[in-house]
Amino acid sequence: MSLPRILYIEDNQSRSKEFVSILEFVEYRVEVANSSSFSDLFDDLEDVIAIFVGNGIDKQASLMTAVQERAHTIPVILLTEKANESQVPTAIQEKISQIFSWPATFAELKNLLDNLPTTLLRHGNPRTGMDRRVYQRRMTSGPRLEGNSPAIRYVRKLIDQVANSAATVLILGESGTGKEVIARSLHMASGRQDKPFVPINCGAIPAELLESELFGHEKGAFTGALTTRQGRFELAEGGTLFLDEIGDMPMPMQVKILRVLQERTYERVGNNKSMKCDVRIIAATHRNLEEEITQKRFREDLYYRLNVFPIEVPALRDRTEDIPILVRDLIARLEKDNRGSVSLSPGVIKLLMQHDWPGNVRELANLMERLAIVKPQGLVEEMDLPDKYQKYTVPEGMVLDLQIAEDKPLVNDSFPQQSLQQPKEITKIPPEGLDLKQYLGDLECDLIQQALDECNGVVAHAAKLLKMRRTTLVEKLRKYDLRNVEA
Repeated sequence: MSLPRILYIEDNQSRSKEFVSILEFVEYRVEVANSSSFSDLFDDLEDVIAIFVGNGIDKQASLMTAVQERAHTIPVILLTEKANESQVPTAIQEKISQIFSWPATFAELKNLLDNLPTTLLRHGNPRTGMDRRVYQRRMTSGPRLEGNSPAIRYVRKLIDQVANSAATVLILGESGTGKEVIARSLHMASGRQDKPFVPINCGAIPAELLESELFGHEKGAFTGALTTRQGRFELAEGGTLFLDEIGDMPMPMQVKILRVLQERTYERVGNNKSMKCDVRIIAATHRNLEEEITQKRFREDLYYRLNVFPIEVPALRDRTEDIPILVRDLIARLEKDNRGSVSLSPGVIKLLMQHDWPGNVRELANLMERLAIVKPQGLVEEMDLPDKYQKYTVPEGMVLDLQIAEDKPLVNDSFPQQSLQQPKEITKIPPEGLDLKQYLGDLECDLIQQALDECNGVVAHAAKLLKMRRTTLVEKLRKYDLRNVEA
């Protein structure tokens, strides 16, 4: 399948160059035109997933009207500087899907691209009507539900139980735990897997636009509604609609969603004709909905309609034994996306397993991407981690199984693995036997002393030579009572 396309209309050359380079880096095809020559962009809309328009263009309103008429169901996004975001006229806001501030972080841009509709309908030959060519949104290396902990195995069991039913599923969990991954897994395990999977972030769309996004609108329904537009329910027909962050949905919209769940019908904005829908609803939120009900921010009747089959996603701190598997998968995804690679020593993995991961799997993914930039194609040791990951102490005697998941080593075989090398000479066990603990302790003490001698007693340099953190070496100096060395 060819790379998805983005159309970009921009008169600001410096912003255009910066924005296009980032989009191409994350493997999107970008076609650019200025405001006086943009019409040619719309000759072929095959595989176009979004249209970006720069702010500050002369005759902006007329330009946006022309873009909206040609865009059909493709999202139109206005790119504007943060300082000017609040100054966008209402007439312009009514003609676009959303406003995106630039410059932005990579995470913000990725979140925007990941939340574009998964299914787009293209207008075909006018004589034959609508040509319903459906394609799935590109997923970065196919996120999967990785892990082998009891908590994740239980989640997989729940997915298997509910996948082929028509029951509404409510996915609960902290931000970054992978709720959309579970929703996609549910969809792919169901009988609807060949139909569209359409996500929408209910908290990312302004309240006044959410109804139109969900249900669509008729031409002339409101100022700026120059064409009929399909909503996410219609795009998801026969498939699955994923209502992400439903806890952030405004109360008036909650009433309308409740009616759809009860009657399986809805109306486009500006049309009184009811439309039947065959859509599997999966909702997710990081909020405590029962607490939201007591605070009068969420409807109790909607909660019970959604909570038919709840799935609670465990936080990463509750399944740290999955970290080696997740690290391997995240590195594989970086490699597949041509965003670099990296290798982690066992000591690093042990340290990461001590962290409490407030950002969950998303935080781990961001760390892997950072390490791939800092040490491209290299072996990451404890000292290479950001400071907040170095403050932990690995429990003595902690053993890390590096042969989990299909007996593949955690680190890439093509990378240097000094920390994994075996001694060239193995001491022969004497006939009378030996005290292994004492022997290893003496060996460790001797190696530490050699490192200190080599580094003239400078603990920081010795720690680097031994590929361990300085604080760890200081603890070992105290353990072996090496008081003659200044720690």
